[in-house]
Amino acid sequence: MKILCVSDEKDPLVYSNNVVERYGEVDMVISAGDLPLKYYEFIVSSLNKPFYFVFGNHHVEDLHKFSKRCCAEDSLDIRFDRSRLGWGVGGDFIDGLVLRDTSTGLLLAGLGGSMRYNRGDHQFTEFEMYLRIFRMVPKLLYNRLRFGRYLDILIAHAPPRGIGDGDDKCHTGFKAFLWFMRTFKPAYLVHGHVHLFDLNSPRITRYHETDVINIYSSYLLEKD
Repeated sequence: MKILCVSDEKDPLVYSNNVVERYGEVDMVISAGDLPLKYYEFIVSSLNKPFYFVFGNHHVEDLHKFSKRCCAEDSLDIRFDRSRLGWGVGGDFIDGLVLRDTSTGLLLAGLGGSMRYNRGDHQFTEFEMYLRIFRMVPKLLYNRLRFGRYLDILIAHAPPRGIGDGDDKCHTGFKAFLWFMRTFKPAYLVHGHVHLFDLNSPRITRYHETDVINIYSSYLLEKD
């Protein structure tokens, strides 16, 4: 199984007339955010594969098209609102959701956004991220009973604390993700947010039973 992962920066090898030649055999496309919807439209219309994405802390001007805030204006309660989908290209906004991809059987979940650093859109405190995770628990437990595992891939925007994150407040990772991996044991946690200036730098860090992968720009995940 091959999964094309994108995040943060357009890759000229993806945004190309040869995208089908290079990536036509992938089974799925996922994005960890901070990319414009037009880029997603190009990928989805070119490859015609299942597509799942979260938003990061940039390129959030279209977030309102996919979500609604049920409480105060700065509420952490981001909920998928299908009635407001209007971007015209197939794909699933998976932020805050747990679902199963019917074509591959993979169990996926999404937790977008970054650590709160200036009260901008789609930023969360550590406590708020824990609350978002706790809302997923019933579906994760269902997965365990129904499929024998909690999750295959967590699509995040920010990294876990201490695993490829930065020293500044904006790029600090979430401790909540460390607890998530220890508890629900996804095979992969993919994230962006932290730019790789050398694309040959190591991208994968093993944490307990999870491979944490920085998918900045693009990354081809090959799963047995």
